[in-house]
Amino acid sequence: MQNTMKASVTFEGVGLHSGKPARLVLRPAAAGQGIVFRRTDIELGNATIPALWNRVDRTPLCTRLRNQAGVTISTVEHVMAALAGCGIHNALIDIDGPEVPILDGSSAPFVRGIIKHGVRRLSAPVTAIEVLKPVTVERGDARASLLPHDRCRIDFTIDFADQAIGRQSKSLDMSNGAFARELCDSRTFCRQSDIDAMRDQGLALGGTLKNAVVVDGDRVLSPGGFRYADEAVRHKMLDALGDLALAGGPILGRYVGDKAGHTLTNTLLRALFARPDAWRRVVCDAETASRLPGAGLVPAEIPKVA
Repeated sequence: MQNTMKASVTFEGVGLHSGKPARLVLRPAAAGQGIVFRRTDIELGNATIPALWNRVDRTPLCTRLRNQAGVTISTVEHVMAALAGCGIHNALIDIDGPEVPILDGSSAPFVRGIIKHGVRRLSAPVTAIEVLKPVTVERGDARASLLPHDRCRIDFTIDFADQAIGRQSKSLDMSNGAFARELCDSRTFCRQSDIDAMRDQGLALGGTLKNAVVVDGDRVLSPGGFRYADEAVRHKMLDALGDLALAGGPILGRYVGDKAGHTLTNTLLRALFARPDAWRRVVCDAETASRLPGAGLVPAEIPKVA
C-alpha cells in the first residue's frame, strides 16, 4: 500500500548554496498525489512543483526543480532520498524559500523526523516502474545505467585524485531498511579547492565544516573526519536514490553509477522514459512491495549520529 506521514514534520536550517535561512514542513498527503513542493513565500501565481524528472533543471551541483511559471526549488535530493528510503509515496512539502535546508549534509535528520512522527498506510496500492531493458548514458568518463532487476539496487563507484577519498565502490539492495541503516547519515563532501571556486561564483555560501565533509589532498578538514571510511561513495548512493525518486514511483531495477552525478542520473531517467519498450508501470502485490525501498525499516537501526 502507498504511505504518507502520520503528522507534519518541520525542519529549519540554511541553504547550502544560498546561505539563507529556510523552513521546510513535510505534510501528509492523499493517495495518488505523489511528492509535491510548495513555495509558501510566493503569494501570486503557481507556487507548486511536482517532484518529477521532467521538472528538473539539470545542474551539476544539486538537483533543482522548476515549474512552468519559473518557480524553482534547489537541493531537493536529500529530502527526496529520505522520503524514498522511508517508503513515503505521498507528501506535500512546504518551503519558504528557493532552497531546501542542508541541515547536517545528509538525509538523517529528515529520516529521524519522519520515523519519529510515524508512517501511515493508505488504501491505494503502490505503482512501481519496472525496468525491462538496459539503458545507459555517458558523459566523458562518467556513466550511469538502469538494468532489469526484481528490486531497487544501487551499485556505485567513485574515483577522486584526493587521497582522502580515492577510489571507492559499494553495492546495496535498497529493501529491508538498507537506506536508513547504511546510507542516510552519509554527508555531502567536497574539496577545499571546489569550495573556494564556488564561493567566487556566489555559491556554497551556507557550507560549513559541520554540514559537509571537506578534504584537501590526503587531509580531512572537517572535525571528526568521515563517519565511515567509504562515506563519500555512500553519499553518492544517497544522492542517486533521491534523484531516482523523481521517476514518479519506486524503481524496480538496478542502477549502476560510475563517477555519475545529478545531471547524469536525470539524463538517465529521461533516456529511460524516452523508450516505451524499456519500462512499464506495475501495481505491486504484497510480495513485490516487500522489496521496495523503505520496506523492512526498523527505527532502532537508524544510525545515532546527526
